[in-house]
Amino acid sequence: MDVSGGTFGVASMFHASVALGWREVVRFLRQRSRLVGAIAQPVIFWILFGAGLHSSFQPPGWSSELHEPLTYQEYFFPGIAVLIVLFTAIFSTITIIEDRRDGFLQGVLAAPVSRLAIVAGKLLGGVFLALVQAALFMVIGPLLSSVGVVPQIDLQISILQWIPALCFLALVAVELTAIGFVMAWPMNSTQGYHALMSVFLMPMWLLSGAFFPGGERGWLSWLIWANPLTYGVAGFRRLLYSEALPVTSELPALSVCVAVTFVTSGLCIGASVWMVSRPAQHNVV
Repeated sequence: MDVSGGTFGVASMFHASVALGWREVVRFLRQRSRLVGAIAQPVIFWILFGAGLHSSFQPPGWSSELHEPLTYQEYFFPGIAVLIVLFTAIFSTITIIEDRRDGFLQGVLAAPVSRLAIVAGKLLGGVFLALVQAALFMVIGPLLSSVGVVPQIDLQISILQWIPALCFLALVAVELTAIGFVMAWPMNSTQGYHALMSVFLMPMWLLSGAFFPGGERGWLSWLIWANPLTYGVAGFRRLLYSEALPVTSELPALSVCVAVTFVTSGLCIGASVWMVSRPAQHNVV
């Protein structure tokens, strides 16, 4: 495989990617405070926002197909799972800046390693950590509901729903980690990355239908439809209900969600490989 001027076998690229991905897992295990930021904060959001907005929540039209009335906690559940994936992507890609500062990244770039393997290694580590933490929340959420911490949610997630839902969530994790990679690569300060996160990644999540239902008209609806993460949240929401929800202007079809998320992931991975392959330049922030 020819990447950035060198010929690398598939086996060597695979081993390099796995090694870099495993390094991200080991780093996470040594920095367990990241677990608090990635999962505890979203769970607190789920409980507190749910308690505050429960009485004023207006269920979207597609919720009429459900067996029980849709509560805000149940509506917010897929959005929190995606938020956990987003936070994990942020923490995973911010290490690019730390690796550059510590000199590790320069060593990797000087090694006979495919540029695609470098990107794939970062993605593997981020996606694995995101799925583990999101799966943990998918267990914790219904348990909190069953003991009365949050109102009862009508989500009896079976193994037949877990498998496709987690597979799709893995695709969303690839998308968000690749977006984070593209944002983090030109940076040389974590402060600049956090600023970009505040004005791009968090609004991207807020406008995905994760926090509130999207409108059918007006400028906000256009922003929601143009947001690629909208299709990630909608697709995950559909799979949690075994695709039993109707296709509406607020909830696109599963095939559309998969296609948009897949294309966005591919474009961001391609942009990441292109950025890594470029000659070293001064970073922007």
